[in-house]
Order: sequence, then structure tokens, then C-alpha cells
Amino acid sequence: MNQKIKLNALALMISGIISGSALAQTAVEVSEQQMQENNQQEHTEDMAPMKVWGTKVKATSVNISDEDITMRQADHLSDLLRSIPGVDVGGAHSLNQRINIRGLDDKDLAITIDGAVQNTYMYHHMGNLQIHADILKAVAVEVGTNSVVNGGLGGAVRFETKEAKDLLDYGQQFGGRIQGSFANNDSIGGSLSLFGQLNDQWDVLAYYNHVDRDNYVVGGGRIVGSDGVVINEDGEVKGLAGTTKDGLLKFGLDISAHQRLEFGLENYHDEGQYSYRPDMGLATDLAIADNLGLPLTYPTEFTRDTYTLNHELFWGENSSLRTAVYHNNSHLRRDESGIAVVFPDSPSLIEGTARNEGFSVLGRTELSHLQSHQLTYGVEFVDYTTTYQREGQEVSGEDANNFALYIEDRIGFDNGFYFTPGIRYDRYDVDSVVVNNTFDEVTLALALDYAVTERLNLGWSSTQLFKGPELSEVFVGAGIRDTENPNIKAETGVNHQLSFTYQAGHGFDFGATLFRTEIDDYIYEYADDNVGDLSIDGFEAFISHRTGQLTTLLTYASQDSELDAFTSYPEFEGSRLDRSIGDNIDLTFDYLLPNLNLHLFWNTRFVDKLGAELDLDELNNPKKAHTVHNFSMRWVPQQQFQGLELTLGVDNLFDKLYASHASRTGDSFHPRFGALHLTDYEPGRNVKFTLAYKF
Repeated sequence: MNQKIKLNALALMISGIISGSALAQTAVEVSEQQMQENNQQEHTEDMAPMKVWGTKVKATSVNISDEDITMRQADHLSDLLRSIPGVDVGGAHSLNQRINIRGLDDKDLAITIDGAVQNTYMYHHMGNLQIHADILKAVAVEVGTNSVVNGGLGGAVRFETKEAKDLLDYGQQFGGRIQGSFANNDSIGGSLSLFGQLNDQWDVLAYYNHVDRDNYVVGGGRIVGSDGVVINEDGEVKGLAGTTKDGLLKFGLDISAHQRLEFGLENYHDEGQYSYRPDMGLATDLAIADNLGLPLTYPTEFTRDTYTLNHELFWGENSSLRTAVYHNNSHLRRDESGIAVVFPDSPSLIEGTARNEGFSVLGRTELSHLQSHQLTYGVEFVDYTTTYQREGQEVSGEDANNFALYIEDRIGFDNGFYFTPGIRYDRYDVDSVVVNNTFDEVTLALALDYAVTERLNLGWSSTQLFKGPELSEVFVGAGIRDTENPNIKAETGVNHQLSFTYQAGHGFDFGATLFRTEIDDYIYEYADDNVGDLSIDGFEAFISHRTGQLTTLLTYASQDSELDAFTSYPEFEGSRLDRSIGDNIDLTFDYLLPNLNLHLFWNTRFVDKLGAELDLDELNNPKKAHTVHNFSMRWVPQQQFQGLELTLGVDNLFDKLYASHASRTGDSFHPRFGALHLTDYEPGRNVKFTLAYKF
């Protein structure tokens, strides 16, 4: 296998400065209740009277403040996550927010919202996570699986929605916030939040967000194929127009100073005249529709209802326990009467439903004896159920469940050395068309962390991986078209990471991560089988600098994958992951003008080209390089208009025609439809304005 990590000129400069990797520690979140208590103790007379409305993004490499996210006027998950090295979000359609970590998409990640598992394979032409960024309080990203605490092959992403205690200013009992937003390419939206402290124990948040979208125009104003031939002269990507609504009702109960209970209900609804294949470009939709005489768009509706009950307990001096019980239901519905007119045997209405129900318990205990011990332990259970309906009648369905136990101990010594062993047990039962079996596995993890000095930290970790065969995608039949394969194996493997961070002084921090992920018996979804052993190699780095009111962050990531195919699948030999993201550099400048209450933000993202190479979709397409610049400014007057926030920004400032490497790209050939250009282009220049008032 070619394990060479490609480095362009700037990457070589970075690697000359830093030659290890950023320490990737287990992303176990600090208790929010504890953080709130600490914040209350730190309140002073000169404290800023208004809390920031935003989303904190914490990763195992870099953290992004809620101020930075607010500046981006995030209306897509890519606005939250693309600055994290090794992470991208593919798909520009509202139904296709597809998180990608090191080339692995959301099916291979552990994703939760307020503790509720979101892994639901609804439809291969859309993403498996639907949420509006504005509703989020925090996002914690584990880049790569580096601990037994999280399952998944490629890492974990934990979303946490807002709550009243985050939004109330010090001493405030009731409040609210109203926001309006406009983007000329092409959406308009608004949100209303009401929150309050009902009494000494109870608090409540009611939130509603509404966005109307039209079809956006790509960069340069024209859609062109890989051969340069113009496909669409006006550049409008049809099949995007729709409405997204996201509502949240959350109650919090402080049972005591050491115990809190939260109940949340979120309803997400996305409806519109959407393209049949939301992950593919307009050119493909046009070619298929014209060839068969079919409509270009179809009435489509997606809903997600998530119910969560979270309990947090601090017991003893150094122990905490966090429990989540949840019910998550996703439903996709499409009116295909336009197809039934041409093909009478085709159903006019198809629907798919996926339900996840379960619980998780996460505990932490700190002990001191001859050495310090930070114990992390827990149990998880989730039950997956899917059904497929035609004309309102259930046709098929599948189910599976996973039970897991884990414990790890971070053992500290007086010399700055930490040793972290961990063990996890998974039992996965699946009853699908492909396989009806039970898979169980014990996985181990070991991490070493050494504080060489107060500034320099070195780390190494090795974590075994496990994932059972997932249920079939719901919307094409929930397994009805699959072939039985009782010999399919679970995916296993190991993730190795070598890392370091260094605080150089004078505001400089830098670090890097060198990793290798090996996945044995990799399952390719369209084969419903183990097709080979997959290896992913990469390198990630960051440099940050703070001086005065200026903060600069430079990140770099490189990732390369290759499949060592089994003899029964020679066509896949040497293939890379079809969502490989390759090399990219992200540069951010953040500047505050306190005298003017003005905040300026600039981001440049450079993505290097990927040469033509066979991928698992059996395509041999290159991916084009692109550079995208985003700018925004935010004004928060403190005196005469207290509570007012104005944000103005321009995404894709120079109107670049481009597509994310984590999206569908390139060309294919279909025996019936002919040549297809698959590229899912991102929006062109987009001027965004947000006006908000908090009261």
C-alpha cells in the first residue's frame, strides 16, 4: 500500500516546525452543571451583561469559541465543523449534511444529540443527521476513535442543544431572543426563543426556528461538466426549494445542588419540492428525468422527533454520573405519483421510518492513592427498528440492538507520566435480510501521555475498533432488495495515533497528529459483504497565535486510504474511499475592536486536488482543488441598543465554483441514462445578514 502522506509547500513548512501530533485525549465532556456553578461563583460587577448566543465546538485537536461560530451565521453543519483538521461536511442540500472524519462518513461515526443516538441509515442519497446549527449549544468532536468510551470506526460527534441556564444573564429570571436572517443565495429565516427560571428549581426553554430556502446559484453563475461543457447557463441548482423548521422544548429541574434533571422534546421538519437524489448534482437529475420523461422534483418530507431525559448527579467529592434515556424517530416520505404516471406499477407514495431507543450511563471518579486515578466507566444500550411502507402499507422491516460496557483508568504519576488502559465489551444482535446473528467483541485501548515540561506534551494511543453489520438503508425497502449473506463478519481493526502539543509562549500554540486506522473485513454497503482490509493514513496539524485582540488559527490535514481487496472482489483492489478528503489547509483571522464593539472574522480554506484514482464506487475521477474565502463582521452595541446584535458576512467571497471532496464528485456512466456528471456544487457568493435582539 502507498502510505506516503502528500504534503504541499505550506504543509512542508508546518511539518518542519512540528513533527509529532496533537494530543488526542478522550473527549469526555466536563459537566455543564459544574461549569454553571463555577460561572456563578466568578460573577463580578464588571462582568459583561450579555451572554453570547452561539455554539462551542470542542475537538480533540482544536477548539472553536461560540463567538467564532456566531460570526459564521451557521446555517449548515459545515459552518461549524470544517475548521477542525480531519473533518469535513459533504452535501449542500438541506437533506444531505454528511459529516466526514478522515474519509469515513456518518454511518461509521458515533453521533448523538443530547445523548440520543442518531445513527440511522435512511437513504444513500442523503445524510444521516438532520439538525439546524442555530439550536446547538455545544459540539464535541473526537477525531478518530481514541478511547473505549466511544464506539464507531472513525470517531464521535456529540451535539448538545441549548438550555435556559445557558441563556439567562446573571440575575435574570425571564428572557427571550428574536432573530431574523437573510441570505441572497437564497434563503430567509427567523427564530424565537423564550426562556426563564420558573422558581428556584425549575427552568424552561422554548425555541423555534423557521427557514425558507429557494434554489441557490453556484459560483461563477454556470454549471459545467468535467469536460468544460456548460450544463446550465443560469447556474441555478433546481430541487433545493423548501422549508426547514426546528423546535425545542426543554425543562430543567435542579433537584439539589448536586443533582439535575432535564427533559427535552425536539421536532425537526424539512419539506419541499426536492430532487430525487439530494446528494447528486443537477446534471444527473436532468439526465435521468429527461431520459425517462420524469419530473425533476418531488414533494418530499422528512421529520425527526427526539425525546430525551437526562440526569446528572455529583456524588462524593470527586465522582459524577450522567444518564440519558431517549427515543429518536425519523420519518422520510416522498410523493412519487409523477413516476406512477409513466410507470403504472410504481407506487405513488413511499415512506421509511427509523427508530432508535435506548439509554446510556457515563460515570467519572477521581481517586488518589500511590498514584492518581481518573476512572471513566459506563454502559450503553440502543435498539434500532426500521420499516418501509408503500401506499401506507408496511412492506418490510429490520431490527438490531447493541449493548456495551466499558471502563478506563487514567493513571497519573508524579513525574508527569500518564498511563490509560481501557476495556470495552459490545454485544450486537441483528435481524436483517442480509444476516440474522449475534456479534460480540472485547476491545482494548491503551494511551500514554507524558508532560515533558509545562509546555510540551507527548502522547500515543492505540484503540481497537468494532462495528457489527448495520441494517439496510430504509428508504429503498429496508432490506427487501438485499441478498442473504449469513457469513458476513463484523468490522474490526485498530486506530493508532502519535501526538504532541507545545505552548511556545508569546501566544503561540502548535501541535500535530500522525495516525493510521486499520479496518479489517471492511463492509461495502452496495456489496452487502466484507470486501477487504482498509487502511487510512494521515497527518493533522495546527498553529494558533494570540496577540492583543487578534487570534490566528492555521490548520492542516492530509488523509489517504487504500483497500487491500479480498480475492472475491478484485475490482476493488487498491480503491480509496469515495469520500476521501485528501489535503486541506484552513486559515482563520479573528480580530476584536472593543472600542467600537466590532468583531471581524476572515476564513480561507484551501483544498488540494486529488488525482484520478479508483474509488469504492468503481469510479476513477479526480477531485479539483479549490480555495474559498469567507468574511464577516459583527456589531454588538453595549449601551444605547443593549441586547441588539448585527452580523454581516459574505461566504464564498470570490464566487468560486467548487464542491467539497466529502460530497459526490466526478463522472459516471449508466447503461440506460448515459454519461452522468455527479458533482454536487456548493453555493456561489452568498451575502448573509442577521439581526437579533435579546431581551
